[in-house]
Amino acid sequence: MVQKIGSQYKEILNQYMQRQSEQNLYVGQNFSRQLISENTSPEDVISMHKAAMQELYEEMPDTVWHSFDFLIEMMINYGLALQERQSLLQRQEELRMEMDLAANVQATLLKTTMPSLDGLDIGLLSVPLRKMNGDYIYFISDENGHAGIAVADVIGKGLPAALCMSMVKFGMDSMNDSMAFPREVLSTINRIVEKSVDDSMFVSMFYGRYEAETSILTYGSAGHEPAMLYRAETGEFEELTVKGLLLGVSPMATYEEKEVELKKNDMVIMMTDGVTEGRTAEGFIDRQVINELILRKIDEPAQVMVQYVYDELVRLQNAELSDDFTLVIYKKV
Repeated sequence: MVQKIGSQYKEILNQYMQRQSEQNLYVGQNFSRQLISENTSPEDVISMHKAAMQELYEEMPDTVWHSFDFLIEMMINYGLALQERQSLLQRQEELRMEMDLAANVQATLLKTTMPSLDGLDIGLLSVPLRKMNGDYIYFISDENGHAGIAVADVIGKGLPAALCMSMVKFGMDSMNDSMAFPREVLSTINRIVEKSVDDSMFVSMFYGRYEAETSILTYGSAGHEPAMLYRAETGEFEELTVKGLLLGVSPMATYEEKEVELKKNDMVIMMTDGVTEGRTAEGFIDRQVINELILRKIDEPAQVMVQYVYDELVRLQNAELSDDFTLVIYKKV
């Protein structure tokens, strides 16, 4: 078979060298497909070419033949490297497809329904840095005007973080109590995370319980980024600081809770550190920048404000966010 292919190649080469026509090139191109079907390696093709040239042109200088030997050795390593690269690209494509599937499953699994409460305008946006989101927003509400919101952030990235967040979702679904207070919610989820998640994974969470009748938000935190309270009467922002360990650190952790009453046009801004730890060429973007962005759209609906903050932070960072971005605004109307 090898001799037959070699003879065919020599004849095709000879015809081309004599005429150098488009038809001869076309015959050569078709023959290359046969070589591929026979799994002929690049170095074997060069050896075939060298052998054909030696038979057709015996008087060629030795340097020409040596150059073919050099090319053969190069092609051996080139072929191996090319094979490895193609294998890697195939594996990367398989991983990409798996991650796309996992991201779709996560989006379905972690889906939540925004509550509709009299006197409260809600805006939210959660954008993953990569395909899998390490941030999570969970809503739970009832017909009596009680609504809970959890804003969580896994310390980690990728599939492990997504699996960890699934356990948080499982815990929240298990409770299914819109009237539960933050102290109870955080303690319960902490025990679930501590038992079910790898020791290297931790979760921060802000939990707020809102009561429409009294306009009171009771809140607690498990090592999460402090929420901000905007007072329309004074035009000032203040941090809603509250003590609590990250979820998963200790099964005996206890969580403090506080409450705040919202007046007309007051706002509570909840976020993950992907909002507050953005960086530009000049350094970190501090909270004052975020506050100023919110003030620019202070008379707009909450969703407009959230989208504007995101768009401006992306612009300031030249479209290169460094972490998952999650921002929620409760605006009393």
